[in-house]
Amino acid sequence: MRVKVGIIGGGPSGLLLSQLLDLKGISNVVLERRTRDYVLGRIRAGVLEHGFCELMREAKCGERMDAEGELHDGFFIADQGAMRRVDLKGLTGEQVMVYGQTELTRDLYEAREAMLGNVIHKAEDVTPHDMTGAPYITYTVGGEAARVDCDFIIGADGFHGVSRRSIPEIVEHERVYPFGWLGVLSETPPVSPELIYAKSERGFALCSLRSQTLSRYYIQVPLSDSVDDWSDDAFWAELKKRLPTEVAAKLVTGPSVEKSIAPLRSYVCETMRYGKMFLAGDAAHIVPPTGARGLNSAASDIYYLYHAMLDFYENGSEAGLEAYGSKALARVWKGQRFSWGMTTLLHDFPENTSFDNRLQQTDLDYLFSSESAQKSLAENYVGLPF
Repeated sequence: MRVKVGIIGGGPSGLLLSQLLDLKGISNVVLERRTRDYVLGRIRAGVLEHGFCELMREAKCGERMDAEGELHDGFFIADQGAMRRVDLKGLTGEQVMVYGQTELTRDLYEAREAMLGNVIHKAEDVTPHDMTGAPYITYTVGGEAARVDCDFIIGADGFHGVSRRSIPEIVEHERVYPFGWLGVLSETPPVSPELIYAKSERGFALCSLRSQTLSRYYIQVPLSDSVDDWSDDAFWAELKKRLPTEVAAKLVTGPSVEKSIAPLRSYVCETMRYGKMFLAGDAAHIVPPTGARGLNSAASDIYYLYHAMLDFYENGSEAGLEAYGSKALARVWKGQRFSWGMTTLLHDFPENTSFDNRLQQTDLDYLFSSESAQKSLAENYVGLPF
């Protein structure tokens, strides 16, 4: 097969870039190791910044998102039993969209199907070759070997994918946090119309939603915990203890549809380009989910790559491709800073001294004593400009 762009990874990043390029007549193929059902079974973030929403609309994939997604003007931070609201719209003029990644990915798949897009599932042994010369990708499907020749390779295959591992030398930075998030998805009405980030002496908690009938809740747990340690009843009981009394009293509980523990990590691979291969999304960077930057940071990578390739194929300019790493990283590090800041502000760190805890509380008190501090937080939450 010969295409202009070979994309490794059929998650939302790879599918979105494929759709955008195809709309401009730039041929591409997506190679995904898993089945479509597996990809759609991943339960991930559901808060989209306004820039991501615009990109989905540009890809002609935003109709269901706009019809079914929930526009939120703000969110709450609960601390010491008090609920305090961050007015996103009032501070920035912007909103965020609450729309599950599963639904977003389904929309992208359907758009690819409608355009007869080339998405190959169960692609095993995917390997990029000659990334500094005439790039190509080899893989197998059903035991048969296949090859894609292309102008460029996009590595959008996640943190554990082959793309980053194929680069001979990389510059990387990492911080691993001493806790994880136990998440429960339940077919229950949300306890609040807007997200609640809760700080307590027992640890962090988050009340979020996917729709008016589907809720997503999280609690901070030690990395030593496993899902088997937490029955549904134990989860709900602990969540209630971390919420203000009036919120806990309104919480509707029910059987978990999905339950998992995600460790928290901050990671950046600064080698986002190697020859004619470009990394995007989780293949290059991971953030804690506290500030809802993961999927949104991936979207900004796709924005820069899409426009760089458009400039290359329409105008013959390589300027955007040359600048991709520096542009993407500038925004990635701001997202890292924000996620790290939110995580540090709201979680219980086992190693903290009394001095650390007092500073943490002072940071939170200062946030709600200063409109400028709230505006800074709000600007980052709704999404910095591309």
